[in-house]
Amino acid sequence: MSDPSHEQSAPAGASPRAELVILNGGFVGMRYELSAEETLIGRSPTTDITLLDEGISREHAIVTFDEAGGVHTVEDLQSTNGTKVNGKRVRSAALAHGDRIEIGHTVFEFRQGR
Repeated sequence: MSDPSHEQSAPAGASPRAELVILNGGFVGMRYELSAEETLIGRSPTTDITLLDEGISREHAIVTFDEAGGVHTVEDLQSTNGTKVNGKRVRSAALAHGDRIEIGHTVFEFRQGR
């Protein structure tokens, strides 16, 4: 798994302070800062957020940041089990503070600094 305790400051042009926080399972409370334009989530050790969850594809979803619009978006990467935002299965969805993202058996909360 990624080391969420090692936080880095966002480089110039990166997203405003935003993070994913795990709400369920054995890793409740783990935080992943979204400091890059793209954050890949999956089971593969080469992903930015690696989760050991049988319901997650090797490269399951990606969170991107559109600097021009100031919006984070989650996109399902044609995973077997899909991605849900606030309980609704999505292919792609813009994220707002407090949104819940379900990937496999893992639920994240999207948090953005205000």
